Order: sequence, then structure tokens, then C-alpha cells
Amino acid sequence: MKKIIRNILIIVCVFLLFGYLLSAYGSQKTPTTVGLDQLVKQINNGEVTSVDVQHNQFVVALKNKQSESVQRDGDQSLTDVLKDFSIAPDKMLGIGIKVADQSQADLWTTTILPIAIPALLIGLFFWFMMRGMAGANNRAMSFGQSPARENAKDDKNKVVFADVAGVKEAKEELEEVVDFLKDAKKFTEVGARIPRGVLLLGNPGTGKTLLAKAVAGEAGVPFFSMSGSEFVEMFVGVGASRVRDLFHKAKKNVPCIVFIDEIDAVGRKRGSGMGGSHDEREQTLNQILVEMDGFEPNLGVIVIAATNRPDVLDPALLRPGRFDRQVMLDLPDLADREAILKIHAVKKPLAKDVNLRKVAERTPGFSGADLANVLNEAALLTARHNKKTISQETILDSIEKVMMGPERKSRVISPKEKEITAYHEAGHAVVAHFLPLPDPVHKVSIIARGSAGGYTLKLPSEDRHMHTKQEFIEEIAVMLGGYLTEKAIYGEVTTGATSDLRRATNLARHLITDYGMSDHLGPRTFGDKEEMIFLGREIHEQRDYSEQMAQKIDEEIAGFIAQGQILAEGIIKTNRDDIERVTKELLEKETIEQREFLALVSGPNA
Repeated sequence: MKKIIRNILIIVCVFLLFGYLLSAYGSQKTPTTVGLDQLVKQINNGEVTSVDVQHNQFVVALKNKQSESVQRDGDQSLTDVLKDFSIAPDKMLGIGIKVADQSQADLWTTTILPIAIPALLIGLFFWFMMRGMAGANNRAMSFGQSPARENAKDDKNKVVFADVAGVKEAKEELEEVVDFLKDAKKFTEVGARIPRGVLLLGNPGTGKTLLAKAVAGEAGVPFFSMSGSEFVEMFVGVGASRVRDLFHKAKKNVPCIVFIDEIDAVGRKRGSGMGGSHDEREQTLNQILVEMDGFEPNLGVIVIAATNRPDVLDPALLRPGRFDRQVMLDLPDLADREAILKIHAVKKPLAKDVNLRKVAERTPGFSGADLANVLNEAALLTARHNKKTISQETILDSIEKVMMGPERKSRVISPKEKEITAYHEAGHAVVAHFLPLPDPVHKVSIIARGSAGGYTLKLPSEDRHMHTKQEFIEEIAVMLGGYLTEKAIYGEVTTGATSDLRRATNLARHLITDYGMSDHLGPRTFGDKEEMIFLGREIHEQRDYSEQMAQKIDEEIAGFIAQGQILAEGIIKTNRDDIERVTKELLEKETIEQREFLALVSGPNA
């Protein structure tokens, strides 16, 4: 589009210049044409001051400052004219006679230019047209070329392992790839074969792309990156052609790394869609399989791919000889979160009161991208408030903004709704405080954030990866705390507990269908979670149990929720005074931090 606009502007400018030249040439004052007899008469009357002899005419200047032109008859000279008309020599005294140099200027302006300029313009027009058509043809032919982006090995902004915090085990797995790219002879001498492909698995934001760039940066080799969605286009065979072109470029730059991000876009299981074996996506996947472990060896080309959906990948991709090494990137633990925060805080002016360890403790379950976003939001808030340094309070506010959205202080609610919200959040906080297993309460607020009218922030004191059945039941009790407090205070409930009830129901269902924690249904799971595609629609769960068993599952869900309800109701009834104190404080301050909350409630944890 930019080239077309530029060509149009050039053509318009040429036409404007041509018009200007024609107007300038045509605007010159044209002398009045007279006959030879008139010229002779004016000479005899002494009215002529000068005569300019040109190749086809005489240009006469009169004393009244007018000019006239007299056409010459062939090569007739001014002397011949004077002789023919018997003009006395004394009449020519005082008349300036100038013979013009017969250069090529007049020939250009009168003969060549009027023909050449239109022909030139027409030629330029056709040239631009043919050039545009050639560009379109080239673009059409380039559909099969790979749009892979290459990062040179001497890139000043290259990433190394030191720029990737955490994921220690993943970096150890990839160090072999780096060593092979630096010195392949050491491995080949002992008969070792480096993995053809490395598949990076992990949740979104855990640093899969960053880690792949770090491998290229450490090894100092070219890095070709491409997304899985960039292979497939609307034309049949384009994806396979781009795969061939990508590996052709890579083989010219060995040793090198080919990085395919979101490979699940083209690497899904074959034979499950409507397109059969001729589906464009499946052709692209077949070509990837051939290039990675076909008849032609790719020694020196290492393929690194990333995905957060390993369950949908075709088994042929995961077999030895292709992606035969899988590296899992987990969410960072407490120490890793602190290290990640230190890396992202390097270029940010932190205040002296900032404690990144406490920030890491307050961000369980956050990925590396989430932590980077927290510090970036803190920097934005600092700049918005015209401050020069980022404080600890600003960072903590940014954590809640990332988790639940920005505060909606401008939201106008009635005093009655504010009181209900305060009782609701106080119920959550008090139930969580008096139960032994739930996470400690760090903050309670009735300021709306995102879609929530208020929130109770509970954070674990340590990273945990396994949970017991009793923990889940007590967590259900905490979720029901707000609902049951509303019911105990007002005798009825509001729609504000909808999200809590949905979460409690889902958790109870997971206890039975996924974790096998039901005493009556036994140690088994329910529902086939393997992905299926039917008529273009994804079905994430297929029932592998009868309708009778489904009824029993519903009864067990109700039983777990009832257990949580009994626990919550007992605490609400016993600690009604604590709920009243917390509610009163919330109505006055709207937000209570952990220290203030512990001062309001009784019990062993206060």
C-alpha cells in the first residue's frame, strides 16, 4: 500500500510540473503578427527601434514598446527584404539588428518537447503499472517463503541465562544444547547424538520464549523464530512450503536454533478433524515431522518449541528422534519470584522501604510475566502520582490491581449495600481466621475491584503443592462464610455471593471427579479429560460414567458443601462479636490490613 501511494504521488507531481511548464511557456507575451509591407512602412516612418532576426521570423521592437513578428519566406534574410522594398540606407540608421543564434533551444521547445513530454508521461504511467504488477506477482510467489525472524549471533540485545531467573532445572537441561552448539565434536567423538528437538512446556508467562532466546545467546548462534500460526495460510500447501523454506534457511546457517512458538497451532493430533489427511494443518505437521527426522540429516539444526497445551500434541512429535527432550517450566516458587523481581527492578528507582522478599511472599502463583507486570504497574502508578521513586505500598497496590483489577472508588453504593458488603467480607475473614488450615488473612477491603464488590486477601505462608481433603473442606467453608454471614444477620442472602457459591461447587466437584476423595464413590476419577474434536468443536470432557453415577456425584457434591457449611456456621455463631468489630472497622476505614485485623479478632492466631 505504501508503494502504491508513493507511485501515485510521483505521477501527480510529474503532471503538475508538466502543467507548470506549459503554463509558463504559454503565458509568454506573443508578438502581433504583421506583413512585410507593414514592416517596411514602419521602418520608413522611423517607428522601429530594433529587429531580431530568428530562424523563421523577424521580431520587431517599436518605439511605443510594442512588439511585432513578421514571418520569413524560407531563408530570406533581412538584407534581401530591404533590397526588395528599396528601403533607403539612412532609414536603417539607429535600428538595432540582432541575428539570433540558431541553437537547438527553439527546436526543443517548439518541436520535440510537445511530442516527447506526453510520450514520456505515458511511458512512466505504464512503467509504474508494470512495476506494481510485478510486485504483486512477487508477493504472490513469496507465500511459500518462511517469514521467520532471524536474530544475529552478534545481536547487542541478546539474552543469556543470567537474564532468566529461576527455572534452574530447565537451564541445566538446556546447557547440553549450548555445549553441543559450541563444540559438537566433543559429543560426536563418543558417539553421542544431541536431541533433535527440545519441547518447552509450562503455563503462560513462565518464560519459555525467553529461555529459548537465552540458549541462542549463550551459544552465540543464529536464532530463527516463528509462531505456529504463521505457517498456515489460506492457500493449500503454503504451510508445508514455509516449513521447507525455514529449514532450508537454517541449514545454510548451521549451527543454529529454530524456535517455533505455540507449536500446538499446527501440531495437534491428526485424523480427528473433518479435513482428513489432506487438511492444510496436517500437511504442515507432516512436513515438520519429515524435516526433523526424515531421510536428510539436520546436524547442527536444533529445534526448540514451546507450548502450554502438551496434551493436544500429536504423538509423532513427542517420540524419540523429534522432540525427544521435554523441559517443564513450573510456576516460580518463593525464592525464584524474588530473583525474578530483582531482575525486573534493575532499571526502576525503588524506594529504601521496598522489600522484594515480602513482595514475593505476597505473589504466590504468579508467573514471571505477572511479576514483570506488577513492577510495571507500580512504575505507572508512581509516574501518575508525580513521584520519583517506587514505594512498597505502591507495589502492593499493583499486586491487587493485577489480581483483581483497578479500584473502583467512584462506584456509588447505598449505605445498606455497603453494610452488607462489610458483613460479607467480615464473614470470609473471620471463618478463615478461626479455621486451622486455610491461608492467613492479609487484607480485607470493601472497595470494589474489577467485578468484585469487596475482597478478602488470603496468602499462604509457604509454597505448597499437595493438599488434603480437610484443607479443601475448610476452604469451602471460607467460601461460604460471606453467604452464611449475610443469612445470619439479615435472614436472607443477596446476589453478591454468586461467585463464592460457584467456586465452592466447582471445588467440591473436583474433590470427587479429579482427586478421588469421596469415601462413598471410592478412589477413582470421573470424566475423560482427553481433548476430542468433533465437527469442528472441542469437547473437553467425555462422560465415562452412567446417569446413576452422575446422581451419586451430585449427592457427594452436596455432602461436601454441607460439611463446609456446618464448619462455617459454627464459627459464625461462636464469633459473632468478632464479625461485628471487623464490620464496624470496615465501614469506617473500608480497608483493613493484617495487623489491624488481628487486633480486632480473638483466638490463638490473634
